[in-house]
Amino acid sequence: MSTAQAATGRTITTDIPARLDRLPWSRWHWTVVIGLGTVWILDGLEVTVVGNIAGRLSEPDSGLAISSAQITGTAAALYVAGACSGALFWGRLTDRFGRKKLFMITLVVYLAATALTAVSFAPWWFFLFRFLTGFGIGGEYAAINSAIDELIPAEYRGRVDLIINGSFWLGAVGGSLLSILALNTDLLPADIGWRLTFALGAVLALVILLVRRHVPESPRWLLIHGREQEAEEIVSDIERKIEAENDEPLTAPQGRLEIHQRTSITFREIARTVFGQYRKRAVLGFSLFIGQAFLYNAITFGFGAILTRFFDVPTDHTGYYFAVIAIGNFCGPLLLGKLFDTVGRRIMISTTYLLSGLLLFGTAWLFGRGTLDATTLTACWCAVLFFASAGASSAYLTVSEIFPMETRAMAIAFFYALGTAAGGISGPLLFADLTSTGNVSDTVLAFQIGAALMCAAGLVAAFLAVNAERRSLEDIARPLTATAAGKA
Repeated sequence: MSTAQAATGRTITTDIPARLDRLPWSRWHWTVVIGLGTVWILDGLEVTVVGNIAGRLSEPDSGLAISSAQITGTAAALYVAGACSGALFWGRLTDRFGRKKLFMITLVVYLAATALTAVSFAPWWFFLFRFLTGFGIGGEYAAINSAIDELIPAEYRGRVDLIINGSFWLGAVGGSLLSILALNTDLLPADIGWRLTFALGAVLALVILLVRRHVPESPRWLLIHGREQEAEEIVSDIERKIEAENDEPLTAPQGRLEIHQRTSITFREIARTVFGQYRKRAVLGFSLFIGQAFLYNAITFGFGAILTRFFDVPTDHTGYYFAVIAIGNFCGPLLLGKLFDTVGRRIMISTTYLLSGLLLFGTAWLFGRGTLDATTLTACWCAVLFFASAGASSAYLTVSEIFPMETRAMAIAFFYALGTAAGGISGPLLFADLTSTGNVSDTVLAFQIGAALMCAAGLVAAFLAVNAERRSLEDIARPLTATAAGKA
C-alpha cells in the first residue's frame, strides 16, 4: 500500500512498538547496525583525508590548480554548508516520506558526489562536489539516526547509538593512515594518490548501499502513515527470524498504543512541539551540540599546526598523532556506551561533558606552563576526547529520542545543522586566529573556550537531561498522533 493509498484519518490500536522493544539482540540487529551505521566511517574518512592531503593537493604536480587555503577554507566551508543544508532538506523529507527511501537516496548522493570529486580538474568542480558530498552526509545523519532508534530495542538503544556515532573516528583513523599512503610519492604519483582516496570512499559507499537494501522501513513510521499492514508484515518477519535463530518463542509484548493516522505534520506543528511543548528539551539539545562542537574545534582545528609550530613535528608525521587521537575518540563510546543504558542518561551525559571540559582545562594549564611535548599533549587530548566523544555521541542520541516520532528526523537535522554550523563555521574562524598566532597564551585561550562551553553543557544536562534509558520511544515522548485514551 503506498502512502497515497493509505487509509489515513483512522484510529488504530497497535502493540508493534512494544514488540520491537522486547526483542533480544540478534543477527538481524547486526544487519541494521552494519547497513546503517557504517556510513559514519565514511564521514570520518572524508573529513580527515581532505584535511591531511591539503598540502599535496596544493602542489603544482597534483593535477589540480588549487591552494591549501582554498582546500581548508573554501572547500571545508562548502562541505559544512552542504551538510547543514542537506540535514534540513533531507530531514523534512525523512519525516514525510519515510526512513528507508531517504537513507537510500542520501547514500547515493554521497556516493556520486565523492566519486566525481575524485575526477576534479578545476577548483570550481572540486568545490561543487565537496558541497554535494556534505549535502548527502547531512541527510544521512537525520535519516539514519531516526531509523536506528526506531528499530533497535530500548534496552540496547543507548549503547548502539553511541557506538555507531562514535564510529566516525574509525573512519578518521583510516583517513589518517590512508593520507600517509596518498602523500607517499614513492608509492603513488602526486596526481593519482589523492584521487584514489576519494574513489575508495565511493567504493565503500557502494558496498554499504548493497547491505542497506535489506534494512526495512521503520514500522513505527509506517503505523503513523496509515500503512499498518506493512508494519505488521515487517515485524512478524523479524520475529520469525529471531525465534528461528534462538530456537525458542519470544516473550509477550507489554503495552499497546492507540494512534490517529496522518500523512504529514506541518512545520508549524513541529516548531510548536519542539520549542513550545518541549522547550526545556530544546535548550538541552542546543547546549549539548554547541558544547561538543566548540570543544572539538578547540582541539582538532589546527591540531597539525600546533604540533608543527610548538613541537617541531614534521608535517607528514601529524597523521600518526591524529590516528592516536581518533582511536581514543572511538574507545570512549565503545567502552562507556553500555553505562548510558545502565547507569542512566542524565548521570552519564553530564559526567562525560564535565569530565572532558575539566580535563581540557587541565591540558590548557599544562600547555601554558610548557610542561608538555608532542607525545604528552597527544596523550592529554586522548584523555579529553575519550569522554568528549561519548558525550558528543550522546548529543545525537538525545535529540533523536526526546522528541515525538513525527518530528524526530527534523529535530535531529535542526540540532545537527546548528552544531555543525557553530563548529564548522564560527569555531574555525575563532580557533584558527588563536592557534595560528604562535603565542602560547592564544592557544591556551582556545582550549579554555572549548572547555568552558563543554562544562556549561554538562551542567545543563545535570538538570535537564531526560532519563530515557531502557524506555520506549513512545514513553519518552508521546507521538503527536497518539490519542488521549491510548496508552504509550
